[in-house]
Amino acid sequence: MEGPPVGSQSIPVSENASCNFSTVSMDDAGSSSPAVAKLRKLLFRRMLIGVNDGRYFLGLFHCLDKQGNIILQDAVEYRSARHSAPPTEQRSLGLILIPAACRSSCQVDCSIDEKMSLLCLE
Repeated sequence: MEGPPVGSQSIPVSENASCNFSTVSMDDAGSSSPAVAKLRKLLFRRMLIGVNDGRYFLGLFHCLDKQGNIILQDAVEYRSARHSAPPTEQRSLGLILIPAACRSSCQVDCSIDEKMSLLCLE
């Protein structure tokens, strides 16, 4: 079986930058902070998230809450029989929530220009 697509079009998003948005606020005019604007650019992008037990989830980024939990749409789970082997099994899951405490890595598919603008979400 084919493993999760990890290629030159994905960027790592630091865990601290992607889940510490408790200070995000709206100003009097109703416009959002720069962090929220950058997160909006991630909406419906393909995201690959690794969790502590070795599984990977690939899906469309749907939302991020104040606690750092991520919801993926049309998600597919990839896992391997052994932790040292590349992912060999996959199954479709649909809409899933990945808790911030379980997340070990996060990558987003985007263009080179977007990679440069998204490197720092703070």
